[in-house]
Amino acid sequence: MSSKIAAGVLVLVLALLNWTIYKKEKHLAEGRVVYLNLAPVDPRSLMQGDYMALNFRMGQEVRSALRKKEGEQSTQMAIFPSGGYVIANLDQRDIATFKGIYADQKLTKNEIKLRYRMRHGSVKFATNAFFFQEGHGEYYERARYGQFRVDDSGELLLVAMYDEELKKLGPKDGE
Repeated sequence: MSSKIAAGVLVLVLALLNWTIYKKEKHLAEGRVVYLNLAPVDPRSLMQGDYMALNFRMGQEVRSALRKKEGEQSTQMAIFPSGGYVIANLDQRDIATFKGIYADQKLTKNEIKLRYRMRHGSVKFATNAFFFQEGHGEYYERARYGQFRVDDSGELLLVAMYDEELKKLGPKDGE
């Protein structure tokens, strides 16, 4: 009897895992492409081993907007305990710029809702690190934008790093 329960649990876990993988793959394939401008990070943490610490300019603007709201209301953490959504304007190249904090308002054609999370007093969009193969750090030194795929709910997935001209960074095929 216990082996039937174990087999059932295993099937359920594998089904949930495959469903999660399917949803992420669909998000990567169908999500809207958006570029977020990188903000400077501590040079000592720019390249740490096989990853690059990330900080986004929009995150700094969100923090400023939240501080302003904090002055208008009681405390930031009481208003936004773990995160929320922002409205971003998209230019003709799909580069996102901060417009404001999302509060269930209708979006225009050139606006998109992006989910952020508060972690240790910092605003985080999807991730705070970009991982790459060992020895490939030099390919990403010119990174100025993170390319994300955004789904209808505003969730972001980091896809790749791009330079100032929106050219994809990384090793060429075969390198």
